[in-house]
Amino acid sequence: MTVDELKDLLDLIDDTRELVLRRAVGWAPVLDAWSDAREDAAEAYTDWAHVRTAAAYAAYRAAQDREDAAQDALAVSFERAACSAAG
Repeated sequence: MTVDELKDLLDLIDDTRELVLRRAVGWAPVLDAWSDAREDAAEAYTDWAHVRTAAAYAAYRAAQDREDAAQDALAVSFERAACSAAG
């Protein structure tokens, strides 16, 4: 089967808008989101520290805001997990 034939075949299937993630046991999407956001913020800070422009600072602050939001979501998910485990 060629790539084009495969694309044509896949185009015939209705999109269910489902996302299938295959990760190791214990993987948590919220934890991954926070980890990625933390890395992005650290990288943006490093960029800003080197160039010291307003645009780089704005990019750093935006990345830091995303990290903060992801951290908040992570805290909520751990609280929910702790409540579920407690019964």
